[in-house]
Amino acid sequence: MLTILTLLCIGGGALAAESDKYTTKYDNVDVDAVIRNERLTKNYVGCLLDLTPCTPDGSELKKNLPDALATDCAGCSVAQKKAADKFSQHLIDEKPEDWKLLETKYDPTGAYRLRYLEEQSKNDTEAEH
Repeated sequence: MLTILTLLCIGGGALAAESDKYTTKYDNVDVDAVIRNERLTKNYVGCLLDLTPCTPDGSELKKNLPDALATDCAGCSVAQKKAADKFSQHLIDEKPEDWKLLETKYDPTGAYRLRYLEEQSKNDTEAEH
């Protein structure tokens, strides 16, 4: 789903017309701090699920998440991809109920999950060698 989740793109922003990349304006969001803080995690998830108001960076994430998922985060910076992967993995491992709600909304066919699992499997194989 993300990488909220590919999330993640936690700091993903508006597409820059000239480069088709998301703005890096929010790339300085500390994903580790978000993960460690239950309230912040809840706020991002609530924003994405239309349950709570969004911060400016949360609004940008929410706006760009469908495109990021559809394009395998093609418009994301390296920092955004890393943040999205980290946040998504946190949700999968520690907040499966939130992950399921986000997946239902943003990845109902499971396409992102399959790509994510394939990538994880490839990374695991490369790490073994």
